Amino acid sequence: MSALPMEIADNATARHALLTTGKLRVGVVRAPTAGVFFVSVDDQMRPDGVTVDIARELAHSLDADATFQVFPNSGECTEALAADVVDVAFMPVDDERRRKVDFGPAYYLLRSTLLVDGAGIASIAGYRQRGRRFVGIAGTTTLRAAIRTFGAERAIDVPSVDEAIALFASSVVDAVALSEDYLRAVQAGYPGSVVMAEAFQETSISIAVGKEKPVALHLATTFLENAKTAGVIRRIFDSHGLGDEAVAPAGR
Repeated sequence: MSALPMEIADNATARHALLTTGKLRVGVVRAPTAGVFFVSVDDQMRPDGVTVDIARELAHSLDADATFQVFPNSGECTEALAADVVDVAFMPVDDERRRKVDFGPAYYLLRSTLLVDGAGIASIAGYRQRGRRFVGIAGTTTLRAAIRTFGAERAIDVPSVDEAIALFASSVVDAVALSEDYLRAVQAGYPGSVVMAEAFQETSISIAVGKEKPVALHLATTFLENAKTAGVIRRIFDSHGLGDEAVAPAGR
């Protein structure tokens, strides 16, 4: 069953607003482990994850196929969406990003925090006082928020999650700034580490289209709200073993 009303799904002019090449071109962001936002890729760079499945549902609603471009971080994905290299993407929201792309509703409410080397630091204030340097992903809302919270002089930025985790594993830094759900998923692989319970950023992961594309934004918004209400997003989360993660409520 389509997640778009028939009058939209069957309107060729409206559909072209998102299907500028006849297919839905989707930007996704990779990491070593897939999660609520990140996708994993196989040897041929074929992505798998929550955002892949949501995009395929959107393409199916438009009676189209989806193609995927994989990016190392959400900053590069944002630039590609702004430049019309892709038609749609899902990404964390902040004011800087809103200047480049337009956002529809959220499918997930994001908390950004730190994976810290050692259990002695459990709060933002504690890390300010006792932490060394942290690593974040270039061009992301999480890194921008971490710099505002802890200071640019303590930040190291790298292009990908793989590189960030590698710096943490080799003790070049004592913390990684990422989304809480992802850090919880990988924390067990780093004995003695702790995911800080206090978040330094709370935002959403939302569907996004290029600037000044009202019809495309309407299509994306209508699809995602209907997909949440119909339980499509819940089903996708569950199929990826994310039963403990809450779908963003309607209207967010």
